[in-house]
Amino acid sequence: MITEIVILAMIAAFLGLRLYSVLGRRAGHEEEPVPTRFDQPDGLGGARPSPQAAPQPLQPPFRQREIGLYPPGIEHGLRAIAAADRNFDVGAFLEGAKAAYGVILDAFWRGDKELLAELCDKDVYDGFSAAIDARVAAGETLDNRLVRIEEAELHSASLDGRTARVAVRFAADIATVTRDKDGHVVAGSLDDAVESNDVWTFMRDVTSTAPDWLLDETDEG
Repeated sequence: MITEIVILAMIAAFLGLRLYSVLGRRAGHEEEPVPTRFDQPDGLGGARPSPQAAPQPLQPPFRQREIGLYPPGIEHGLRAIAAADRNFDVGAFLEGAKAAYGVILDAFWRGDKELLAELCDKDVYDGFSAAIDARVAAGETLDNRLVRIEEAELHSASLDGRTARVAVRFAADIATVTRDKDGHVVAGSLDDAVESNDVWTFMRDVTSTAPDWLLDETDEG
C-alpha cells in the first residue's frame, strides 16, 4: 500500500508540473466528435436507420454549450478565443489553471527561478525574482503549503489581435511560515491556513504552434 501511494504521488507531481503547457487544450489536441446518422443508436444491433427516418438535430459540442453558461462579457471573449483556436476548451483550461496556480506558487516559495521563467511572462517573472532575491538577502525561507483551492472561476476573457487573455479568480487556503537563516519560525504557522483571494491572468498567442499559456498578471481578488 505504501509503495502504491508513493507511485501515485510521483505521477500526480509529474502531471502537475506539465499541465501548465496544456491550459485550455484537450490532451493530444483531440477534436470534438461530430455524430453522423451512421453513429446514432437505433436499438437494432447497429443496423442503419431507415431512409425515411427524420434526421435528429445535433447539439453543439459540449465545450460550446459550456461557454454559453457565462455572463455575456465573458462569453463574448471565450467565443472569440474559441474561434481563433479550435482546440480551446473552457473546462480543460480551468483544470490546467488550477494546476498552474499550485505549481507557480510552489516554485515561488522554493525560489525556483528557472521554472518561474517557463511559466510567467517577463514582467511577472521579474516581480517574483525580485521578491526571491530580497528574501535570500534577508536570510529567510518560506515553508508555505497550498492547503486547498476552494474555488476557481473565470473572471474575464478577451482576444486582442492574436493574444488571448483569460483571468481566473482563485479562492484558496494557504498555510504560511517564514523562517530565519537558523530555521526558526519568525512569522506564520502551518496549523492556521490563511484565506487567499487572487485574480491571475493567463495569456497565449493563438497563432503559435506551442500550446503554452503564460501567467501575464497577478492581482488580489
